[in-house]
Amino acid sequence: MAIAFIFCLFLARFFYVQVIWKDDLNARALDQWTREIPIAAGRGNIYDANGELLAGNTPAYTVYARANAVADAEGEAETLSAALGLSYEETLEKLTDGSRSEIVLVRRTDKTAVQSIEGLDLAGVYYSRDDARFYPHGALACQVLGFTSYDGAGASGLEQFYNGYLAGKRGEILFETDLVGVDLEGATAAYIPGTDGMDVTLTLDYRIQTIAEEVMARAYETYSAKAARAIVMDVTDFSVLAMVNLPSYDLNDIPRNDLAALNALSRNGLVSDVYEPGSTFKIVTAAANIEEYLRGNATAYAPNRIFSSARTRTVDGTTIRCWSDHANGKHSNQTLAEALNNSCNPCFVDLALALGKETFYDYLDAFGFGRATGLDFSGEAIGMLLPESTLRDCDFARIGFGQSIAVTPLQLACASAAAVNGGYFYAPRLVAKITSAEGAVLAETSPMLVKRTVSEEASALLTSMLEGVVRDGSGKKAYIEGYRVAGKTGTAQKYENGHIAQGKYVSSFVGCFPANSPKYLALVIVDEPQGAYYGSTVAAPCAKEIFEGMIELLGLHPVEE
Repeated sequence: MAIAFIFCLFLARFFYVQVIWKDDLNARALDQWTREIPIAAGRGNIYDANGELLAGNTPAYTVYARANAVADAEGEAETLSAALGLSYEETLEKLTDGSRSEIVLVRRTDKTAVQSIEGLDLAGVYYSRDDARFYPHGALACQVLGFTSYDGAGASGLEQFYNGYLAGKRGEILFETDLVGVDLEGATAAYIPGTDGMDVTLTLDYRIQTIAEEVMARAYETYSAKAARAIVMDVTDFSVLAMVNLPSYDLNDIPRNDLAALNALSRNGLVSDVYEPGSTFKIVTAAANIEEYLRGNATAYAPNRIFSSARTRTVDGTTIRCWSDHANGKHSNQTLAEALNNSCNPCFVDLALALGKETFYDYLDAFGFGRATGLDFSGEAIGMLLPESTLRDCDFARIGFGQSIAVTPLQLACASAAAVNGGYFYAPRLVAKITSAEGAVLAETSPMLVKRTVSEEASALLTSMLEGVVRDGSGKKAYIEGYRVAGKTGTAQKYENGHIAQGKYVSSFVGCFPANSPKYLALVIVDEPQGAYYGSTVAAPCAKEIFEGMIELLGLHPVEE
């Protein structure tokens, strides 16, 4: 019985080694008797919506050494250090380091360097093609595109988010060797080809991106701002046409040795950072009120209803003031359209309180606040929205005009687009399609409707009011004759350690055109401008310049009244 049991154990072990463990043992044997020279897969290109190359590759080579196969370490170290621009001592140390089977001498050197050692028959030294990433437009859209790590993998931005498509699968050249890694005489090499990565085409238009970057660069310098940002979107499907974050950096000269600077400069603040939007948020409050009025909600304000002309509102013992002193009849006899023109905070306190927390929070949810928009990009913040159950009335009143709430610029742009496009909230997107190197379309994105926000009637009424803001109100510096721009300015104070930071503001403007059938939207944000700081003075002219650039670029004709 015992003999039979032992026989069964041996049989089970034999089965495990021969069948279960076979592949692993074969791999170990192959590793012992071969050396592998990796063949880097060609990383996929990134193109803009017009086919313009934004991220590509330049030929480069990586040189390896196998110390056990090196015949003359000192002589080869002298030759290699001179040819590759390396330290002789460090090269010699690598060539004599028998603790590792293979050592990288230099990564991504140019063809000239490789040609200088080619044909010298340096024992134990090999090279393979390992292309370097190249960005033809330098700093353009750098936070959106992102960059790759030393080993060629996506490290940030779209390079990281779509790395699985872009990276491809590397190949190998296998050489037979003895146990110490010396090539066997007469042995032939086995070639395992790599698979190139896929190409990614964006919704981004590099021409519009260039226009927006040039405009925001002027604002950044003119006002000595902390940062200057802009988003340009197609409101009909939420495809992103441009994303600007300044300051920026050159993707071909990445400050890898200064991680703090690199993290700051490579961060896409439009997606990852939050701020109090201020008066630009009044678009959402007005949209909710108009929709409720059209639905027959008796507490909502009719468009022609007159607000109290008092400068202040007191809620929970907290006094909320208008930016204007209301002297000499200023802001008196205001309708909703005029309250938007004048950006009068107390009027939007009235609107929020009239709608009530439950109803207003339903609209905040519909407009996408408190959650990610779903953009195909890593690190999206969800903003800060106080829980309805713990919300004090004084805080709720402030949300009505864009305080006591923090949003990402992307959230505000999407919400504004959904307010003026007929009430349709789509998932924003940066990538249009993914193709093979041969041009076959492997995946294609389509507009994805997430929610309805307001009715088309409410949206049209709101947009006509926002057109009045640009024509007659605080947004006059965004007005373009014949192109019917609609929009809203914002000037928000900044807070530090729970207190208002004196002299620190966020100036903003969000606008769209043509107002009679919105197509393009721009959100402009200038953080901590020096000197002038009102959104009407700082941000609105930037939006006008961006729109004018797009009009000329796209050959858009004036809108007939």
